[in-house]
Amino acid sequence: MSWIITIIVGGIIGWLASIIMKTNAQMGLIGNVLVGIVGSSLGFWVAGLLGLSASSPVAGWIVAVIGAVLLIFLLKAIGVFK
Repeated sequence: MSWIITIIVGGIIGWLASIIMKTNAQMGLIGNVLVGIVGSSLGFWVAGLLGLSASSPVAGWIVAVIGAVLLIFLLKAIGVFK
């Protein structure tokens, strides 16, 4: 059951990040899920390096979306998205 929730939340996070970064038309459902899951992990890792913690669910969503946006930014920088 937790994998299903991870996939659903990852899809939502990836979708929100793709809207912010204007890559929504280039990404499909699987792309959104992958970016959401990997990006949220990246966001929590960077937040931990900076000494920050997401103490509330809202802060957790914000950190996850920022991480996914950062991942899309890095993918744009290496030329995956135009």
